Amino acid sequence: MAAQSLSVLSISPSSSACRNNSSFRPSIITTTSFTGFHLSIQPSHRRQTSVRLPYIFAAVASTPAAPTPEKGTPETKAKRSFRFIKSFAMGELEARKLKYMNTGTEALLMGMLVEGTSLAAKLLRESGVTLFKVREETVKLLGKSDMYVFSPERPPLTNAAQKAIDWAINEKLKSGEDGEVTTSHLLLGIWAQKESAGHKLMAMLGFDDDKAKELAKTMDKEIILSFKKGV
Repeated sequence: MAAQSLSVLSISPSSSACRNNSSFRPSIITTTSFTGFHLSIQPSHRRQTSVRLPYIFAAVASTPAAPTPEKGTPETKAKRSFRFIKSFAMGELEARKLKYMNTGTEALLMGMLVEGTSLAAKLLRESGVTLFKVREETVKLLGKSDMYVFSPERPPLTNAAQKAIDWAINEKLKSGEDGEVTTSHLLLGIWAQKESAGHKLMAMLGFDDDKAKELAKTMDKEIILSFKKGV
């Protein structure tokens, strides 16, 4: 069979990027037979330049404004004392010990008694409100949890407990005085929630309005004592 020869010139692309490329040269492909082919590429002696490809840019019309901070809540305006924070943490722990799903006013009350060094805790003990009595009466009032139930790592606050904390913070803010929100504020906040379990337990164990008024007069002293002890 006679050998045949075929020469093909590559067609220049229509892209302007290729037309402007100085290193672009046509190639010649020659076939010597139908059973094989020989590829011959004509080299370019010109300086090669990179092909510029089109880029896509995303333009931002305007810089997004920073989010407007929400109005301050009582929790963000008032600083809580060390004893307040520790009592709250101990209250969550007491709720977990009893396998309750929430941290209620009764748990906050037990937390203050576990912490034990605040003026509120001392007044509670003097009034006959002790940790063991509160635990015992809490189980009688709210019931015992099932042994197979496990409470969350941080049991959420009940509505009454949240209201007690908000009351304590708001009372401190309304006073207009510097200082921290103490456990005395928190105890009075629990006492202010008349339908809460904490209020019922305190009243059952001998706490009354006279004791609450006595505590209200000593709230500033707790701040002074905390300052002196570096707490």
